[in-house]
Amino acid sequence: MAKLEEEPTSSIQQAPYSYMLLLNIMSKRRTWACLFFLVYGTLLASSWNFLKSMLSWYNLQAQSSTSGWPAIYASVLLGTVFGLLSMVAALVIMVPAVMVTWITIVVLLAFFGKPRRTLVVEGRKITGEIFSFVIKILLKEGNVVAAVCAVLGYFVLVRRNSE
Repeated sequence: MAKLEEEPTSSIQQAPYSYMLLLNIMSKRRTWACLFFLVYGTLLASSWNFLKSMLSWYNLQAQSSTSGWPAIYASVLLGTVFGLLSMVAALVIMVPAVMVTWITIVVLLAFFGKPRRTLVVEGRKITGEIFSFVIKILLKEGNVVAAVCAVLGYFVLVRRNSE
């Protein structure tokens, strides 16, 4: 009889403690902020290493060449890399913002009494419009950053070479 009292009355199994701990940690905003800074710290460190290797390559090329082609090549490559890096950074920030915007629009459409079938069709259409709008802005901003980095990089490299 004592044995029956010790057994649980429900057949639902508890999730392992490690799984519950992981879910609890990942539900915190601080965790996501730390992951965000970790990823961007890694990107910054790798871009810094890329910048140093590009400058060492440029120094070797500038000593053996009197033309301005190594400076142009290096500045275009630096602009391209930092433009892509800025687009990745903007994309990571824009995805949650776009999701919140999309959810808000779909909820507002539901509140205005749209039927489910119409809601799904309009939700897909809105998703396509938001996605194309975000990609256009992302490409435009990334190209601007790439162009500014390339021009600044060229002038810095030419000035550095003249000294």
